Amino acid sequence: MYEATFEITDDGGYTLATEETAASLELWCNDHCDLLHIRGPDAEAVVDRVEHLVGVRERLDRPEEVLLITDDCLRRHDTNAIEAYLVRNDCLLLPPLRYERGAKVCRVLALDSGSLTDLYRELVADGTFVDVLSKRHVNVVSEDAPLSPSSLLPDLSPRQYDVLQLAVEDGYYEIPRGTTTEAIADRLGVSRRTAEEHLRRAENKLIDAVFEHLRGRGRGQSQ
Repeated sequence: MYEATFEITDDGGYTLATEETAASLELWCNDHCDLLHIRGPDAEAVVDRVEHLVGVRERLDRPEEVLLITDDCLRRHDTNAIEAYLVRNDCLLLPPLRYERGAKVCRVLALDSGSLTDLYRELVADGTFVDVLSKRHVNVVSEDAPLSPSSLLPDLSPRQYDVLQLAVEDGYYEIPRGTTTEAIADRLGVSRRTAEEHLRRAENKLIDAVFEHLRGRGRGQSQ
């Protein structure tokens, strides 16, 4: 399977609701209404726009954070809904849809990469601006979520794993450090340069994978 994250700029209702704000909106559609999670310093401004669009049935307030249940589902009124494109191109949406800075971010799953390419081309052909934030092959091991946390982790070589395991177990990442790369190298019977190279490669893979996941969840939410 293949997963892609698209950032789509259009004139949809929730897209415009977050335009020129520092808030983000996450959407779970239930056909008859929407469940919305709005976060950020401009959350109330987004709530006002949502209420004008589809009405608000219930709300739960926390500091700079609002949970809404709407009166109606925006998809009934939004001609730019992504769902129709997904059906035509044999793709699946991985909820929630996220809206921020006047764009919506969609995580999409497909059985083959060609379906994702076809989806992208159709969106662009209809005059939609689409930025591909990520595209990758994934393994789906699902319980209550489409993608398990393990599918987000990179594949480490056996030596990279061994070096990383010793670094963690011996306190290399503690403050102050409990060991050195020279000591790790001695335990593995390799040179310090070799141990450092394996460790650096393992760290780079993990950082890239974690950042990709964070970017998929929402850039700038902590600002």
